[in-house]
Amino acid sequence: MSHSKTDHHDSHHHSNPHIEETHDPGHHIVPVKTYVIVILSLMVLLIITLGAAAIDFSAMVPGNPFFAALNIIIAMTIAVIKAVIIILYFMHVRYSSKLVWVFAGAAFYWVVILFVMTLCDYMSRGMTHYPGQYTF
Repeated sequence: MSHSKTDHHDSHHHSNPHIEETHDPGHHIVPVKTYVIVILSLMVLLIITLGAAAIDFSAMVPGNPFFAALNIIIAMTIAVIKAVIIILYFMHVRYSSKLVWVFAGAAFYWVVILFVMTLCDYMSRGMTHYPGQYTF
């Protein structure tokens, strides 16, 4: 019985459980340029956050509730943008299956719910009336 060259070649393509595969067909290789752009955008957003924190918007228009809340609005907006960038690129959700997108989105939505509930509690603490407390 003679073995042809193709028979010998095909025998090497059978999976061997003792040999670790180095290439995962479902894994996406992200170029270094993408990571450089991501880190630079995070640094720019950090600088914008520091700049916005240094400005007291409530002093610009005293008594205006929008300007009083503008610092937290800007900070939270930038924080959400940074979190989305980190989730998409550093956690590789951008290149993942739709099921991963669903679970990552659900987790992000849950964090938003927790933040909203916490901020509602914090912002409404002065609105309750206790016996002996004067309310406006």
